Amino acid sequence: MLRPGSEIQAYLYAEPVDMRKSINGLSVLVEQEMLLSPSMDALFVFCNRGRDKIKMLCWERNGFIVWYKRLEKQRFRWPKTEESLSLSGQELNWLLDGFDIFNNQPHMQVHFDTVT
Repeated sequence: MLRPGSEIQAYLYAEPVDMRKSINGLSVLVEQEMLLSPSMDALFVFCNRGRDKIKMLCWERNGFIVWYKRLEKQRFRWPKTEESLSLSGQELNWLLDGFDIFNNQPHMQVHFDTVT
């Protein structure tokens, strides 16, 4: 996801988020719940209750970017805390690759012949 050597900071919102939220709703969570500026040089990471979907929000020069990842099998390893957490770019990559940061177990690879 992130380029090697990327020094970007990532902030995980610990509570489950309704994935229908878009830029405005996620920005409000960053500002009012995380007490951070959505326009700072960082990625803000949100996960749904089922832990199979992640959205990431960031500000780039003149507008917001939202990334969305949905797992077809397995779940993201999400911290069991009520407070937002800060991760390095490398740790975020591990999380997106399916590693449990504490146990280092990646998601199994999934292959499809067709999507229909």
